[in-house]
Amino acid sequence: MTATLIDGKTIANEIKQEVKAELEALTATVGRPPGLAVVLVGDDPASASYVRGKRKTCEALGVTSIFHGLDASTDQDTVVAVVQALNDTDAVDGILVQSPLPPHLDENELVTLLDPAKDVDGFHPVNVGKLLIGQDCLAPCTPLGVRELLVRSGVETRGAHVVIIGRSMLVGKPLAALLMQKADGADATVTVCHSRTRDLAEITRTADILVAAIGRAKYVTPDMVRPGAVVIDVGISRVEDPSAKRGYRLVGDVDFDAVVEVASKITPVPGGVGPMTVALLMRNTLLAYRRRCGV
Repeated sequence: MTATLIDGKTIANEIKQEVKAELEALTATVGRPPGLAVVLVGDDPASASYVRGKRKTCEALGVTSIFHGLDASTDQDTVVAVVQALNDTDAVDGILVQSPLPPHLDENELVTLLDPAKDVDGFHPVNVGKLLIGQDCLAPCTPLGVRELLVRSGVETRGAHVVIIGRSMLVGKPLAALLMQKADGADATVTVCHSRTRDLAEITRTADILVAAIGRAKYVTPDMVRPGAVVIDVGISRVEDPSAKRGYRLVGDVDFDAVVEVASKITPVPGGVGPMTVALLMRNTLLAYRRRCGV
């Protein structure tokens, strides 16, 4: 058995086109497009590339992109002032502070400072709390993307056993909260594991849906996967490959070439979960825009 690929690029494009169509109608009603502000501190290449991608997507969908690029030596008070000004700007509907930040900055303070109504990354404690208790909120984009991949690929979550490897606030914890809600695309029984879980493979083999988000290249091997399970790979790592043009290639947390022969459906890396994060950021921006404009 060879697994069916879950094509994140195609599904992400579907979502972006849905967002674009809705925004075209709303912008005519509201009289202005939505605004998404990104604060980038420093010159981390991966972060800079990611921000460029976000800005390009904004342009394609009709979202005004507001960019604040700050030097890596910028102090906390200056970044705080930038965030506060964006909180107070009516034309800004969404704000995100790009991670990782330079080590001298207090990321927790900056996230907490955000207006929860503009927190399109879904990391503010108010949004985290609302997610946990099942209230409407801006939820983190990558977990939302995982849920959309499952729903749009026809994977039944109701009553399914989902095992998540990874307990981060970026993916593991919010994804568990999303999938255990009493709602469509949820109603799952969720087990959260991590690097210190005893008998990990024994637990992962019980999963109908296995989500790998531990940040270790090719960590999930075939013996950890129940035949016929759906496998979602959130991880992405660089591994050296002299035969590759850049001297490296990108791989996920799953040993794809081996697990593809065991699973029923699987996401590739790249091209799986990655494109979904930006698509759901755009949808969160649309949601924030609608709520702030009362439409």
